[in-house]
Amino acid sequence: MVKKWIENREVKPESEYEEAKRQFEMAMGKPFITLRIEIPAGFDDFHAEFRNLEKDTQFHEEIKDLVKKRLLLDSRRKKSST
Repeated sequence: MVKKWIENREVKPESEYEEAKRQFEMAMGKPFITLRIEIPAGFDDFHAEFRNLEKDTQFHEEIKDLVKKRLLLDSRRKKSST
C-alpha cells in the first residue's frame, strides 16, 4: 500500500492524494477526525487569536477532554436505551 501511495502521488489530483494520505495515516496510527471550524459570528475582532488556536497545545487538550466526555456520554446513552 505504501509503495502504491508513493508511486501514484504525483499522478492523482490533490483531493485523491489527500484521501489516500488520510487512509494511510489511519492505517498506520490511531484513528482521527479533521474538523473545519469557522470563527463564530460576532468574533471577527479575534481573528488573530482564533488562528493561534490551531497551534495552541492547551486548546488541543481541552478539545481532547471534550471528545472524551462526548464519547462517554454517547456510550452511556446507548447502554441506557438497550
